[in-house]
Amino acid sequence: MSIQEIIEGKREWRAHMARVKALPQDYQIVYKEIQKYLFKVGPVEINEGTGLLSGIIDLFAEGAAMGKGVLEVTGSDVAAFCDDLIKDSKTYADIYQESVNQEVNKAMKNAIDKSK
Repeated sequence: MSIQEIIEGKREWRAHMARVKALPQDYQIVYKEIQKYLFKVGPVEINEGTGLLSGIIDLFAEGAAMGKGVLEVTGSDVAAFCDDLIKDSKTYADIYQESVNQEVNKAMKNAIDKSK
């Protein structure tokens, strides 16, 4: 990664966070919790720019413009809202699970080969 890419990434992130700060307070609170949740759950794409998070801001800005409260947009179960957003996304947990399964399969194959 070049220094220019790092600078551009930081610039993009600052612009992204400025959009968050422009939202009504209730939306900001829920957005920050969603962001924390997604960083912990770990969809791989969350670290590739701000696409998913920008989409959430777009949705929130639209809801706010229509005069809706944030929970009218997300529903009362915000974690389920997040899970639905990333249901088709690969997570770091998925990658780790695949890795563990591959290692187990390799170890079992080696054990079987040695016993012959």
